[in-house]
Amino acid sequence: MKAEDQRQSEAIPQLLLDGQLCFPLYAAARKVVNHYTPYLKPFGITYTQYIVLLALWEAERATVGWLCSRLYLDNGTITPLLKKMEETGLVVRSRSRQDERVVTVEVTEKGWLLRDAIKDVPFQVGGCVPLEQEEAYTLYRLLYKLLEGIE
Repeated sequence: MKAEDQRQSEAIPQLLLDGQLCFPLYAAARKVVNHYTPYLKPFGITYTQYIVLLALWEAERATVGWLCSRLYLDNGTITPLLKKMEETGLVVRSRSRQDERVVTVEVTEKGWLLRDAIKDVPFQVGGCVPLEQEEAYTLYRLLYKLLEGIE
């Protein structure tokens, strides 16, 4: 038996792609996030900028640390993102007077106007998810259970 034939006949079950929970999570997330692009592009924002704005619209003002925690992002990802959002006038960053290491982020007037302009995006994108309402809610609960359980 040739070495390559032997390798194929000795599949390692835990290394089969279809046996990985991470793969359908990754692929489904990419597909759903990609559906946002045509709806967000006319407003000049990316999906990641969109979720930053969603968090800030709820909080009105937040520290970078809180945003990282809330959005499951790291400082290296969010800092350049916020810098770009500040350059486009959507947010303003400021250092804390008590502790200069703490940076606070606020939505600008332009950012608040954008909220009204894109308020229908969730409905537009929601149609791409082929789940019944109960299934979607179950998936939502399970995903948050997973997020909260992984450190």
